[in-house]
Amino acid sequence: MKIGELVGAGRTADVFALDDGRVLRRYRDGDDTTGEVAVMAYLAEHGFPVPAVWPGTAAGELVMQRLSGTTMVEALVNGAITAERAGELLAELLRCLHTIPARLSADPGHRVLHLDFHPENVMLTPQGPVVIDWATAAEGPPGLDSAMAALILAQAALTMPAVSEVARTVLSSLLQHLDGIEEEHLAEARMRRAANPTLSPDEVGKLDEAVALITETAGS
Repeated sequence: MKIGELVGAGRTADVFALDDGRVLRRYRDGDDTTGEVAVMAYLAEHGFPVPAVWPGTAAGELVMQRLSGTTMVEALVNGAITAERAGELLAELLRCLHTIPARLSADPGHRVLHLDFHPENVMLTPQGPVVIDWATAAEGPPGLDSAMAALILAQAALTMPAVSEVARTVLSSLLQHLDGIEEEHLAEARMRRAANPTLSPDEVGKLDEAVALITETAGS
């Protein structure tokens, strides 16, 4: 396996090109990717749009299909998609994901949750949208996933001035196309975000304001 150029980098991992039309995702802290690979394979079996995936040669690696296209964030910047349509599409993908039964949990109300669902983790390919980065995937009530998606957008609106207006519009559209965000799920999402070690102090400090923004937007 010949590792090529760096083609992407996130808060916890780097992505390198491989010479066979695939990419290598390598976590900087060496986290085991076994669970992530299993979740993605399970979702693919149920027809949900995820990249094809294979285990890497080390615990902190996985190999994925290299996708063509742009992230939803890039499409928003270049005008290929409107903020209103982006929010609608996020809601559609969440609803589709939450029709799939949990892989492990025996609770009939549980589903597979992404828990880091935002425009940077949606690739818009010629074949349609594909959801990437399943490192935080878990199982539980689908409302928690929706609340987390809304909270991430609200934090972006409050902490990233360059995209604030767009993030607010995407958030508004997302909330319009969901069945509502329950208070208990929003509280759980806030707690999880506060415990996320990759967030900056400013992002954590804006959590209460972000919750208030969601409540205000949902009620408008």
